[in-house]
Amino acid sequence: MVDVQEAITRAHHEEWARVVASLTRRFGDLDIAEEAAAESFATAVARWPVDGVPPNPGAWLTITANRKAIDRIRRENKRDDKQKEAQMLYDDDPPEPLGSIDDERLRLIFTCCHPALAMETRVALTLRMVGGLTVPEIARAFLVQETTMGQRITRAKAKIKAARIPYRVPSAEDLPTRVSGVLAVLFLVFNEGYLATGPDTDPVRHDLTAEAIRLTRLIRGLMPEDGEVAGLLALMLLTEARRTTRVSAGGELVTLDEQDRGSWDAALVDEGHRLVLERLAAGVAPGRYQILAAINAVHTSARDVRDTDWSQIVALYDQLFRLDPSPMIALNRAVAVAELDGPEVALAVVDRLGDTLAGYHAYHATRADLLRRLGRSQESRAAYDEAIELAGNTAETAYLTRRRDQLG
Repeated sequence: MVDVQEAITRAHHEEWARVVASLTRRFGDLDIAEEAAAESFATAVARWPVDGVPPNPGAWLTITANRKAIDRIRRENKRDDKQKEAQMLYDDDPPEPLGSIDDERLRLIFTCCHPALAMETRVALTLRMVGGLTVPEIARAFLVQETTMGQRITRAKAKIKAARIPYRVPSAEDLPTRVSGVLAVLFLVFNEGYLATGPDTDPVRHDLTAEAIRLTRLIRGLMPEDGEVAGLLALMLLTEARRTTRVSAGGELVTLDEQDRGSWDAALVDEGHRLVLERLAAGVAPGRYQILAAINAVHTSARDVRDTDWSQIVALYDQLFRLDPSPMIALNRAVAVAELDGPEVALAVVDRLGDTLAGYHAYHATRADLLRRLGRSQESRAAYDEAIELAGNTAETAYLTRRRDQLG
């Protein structure tokens, strides 16, 4: 029984997106695809313990889901265009050309990440339709009520249907722009898992980071020459390698300089480094994700925080800032500048960001640390208070509170 349950769990992880994508292509309706896929897995839960796990679980689930979809269409006898639905049941037309990338799961990702949808809706819909996460899981990730998230996903599917958003990979000329949008969604999903934004959820959510990595691996396998896909995957792997050292046993955030580097996942670090080196060898100007991955590669190359090559990190941030001159990049660069040129130089940079980052807890946390290092304890305490008030989750709050209370 345990083996069967593990087989069902593994099949859900590996086959959900394939089943949903297959049904979406055939029936052209995300609602039908999602419901039929869910019913096929429910049937597997009931049948496999009795009948045994089929030799090809994915084929079994796809066939069962197709039958469930046909049953649903036959039950719904109030549709306006019955002829069209009848054609769906007996679809003998040859499949349309798949275009530059031959994978239906990628079509599904591009459908869920269509620019006609708001960014937060793209993330939620991708998690549901491609990642297979439940509505309650997604609602917790977004810190909203389950009913609210359910309505959001339902409206997104309805918009895709009403606007006739095509289930396809974009044309060659549109592909680079659309890929960028997909990567932005996956980056947001990963970040939410790596350090959750809400106070009432686990500070680190492995389920979300694992889904983001899995989907990025999928795109990497289908688009092996795309530098930013490789860069995002490398960034995720090098960040994920540190996940188990990110929060202490007492539930407090552990910063990079305090983490046990011997406990980092060496296999993920090695894979991330290989991807970064491959992109360097390509001789092509790197994009945002590739530079972020390179910064993480420098961090994870140091056996001790004292061995970190801060001059290289600052140079990489300079390169990144030219691509993305955002205040957040400037703030992160200032942290590296503090290690290279001292906290006073870095504080001057950070203080200039106050007008744009005053509502962001990391700004105040960075100021607090720099002021602490300069011996300005009273000002540091005030900055810690601001950071604690704005902090997103319990792990960060615990860390910032301890640092504040350690001040003289």
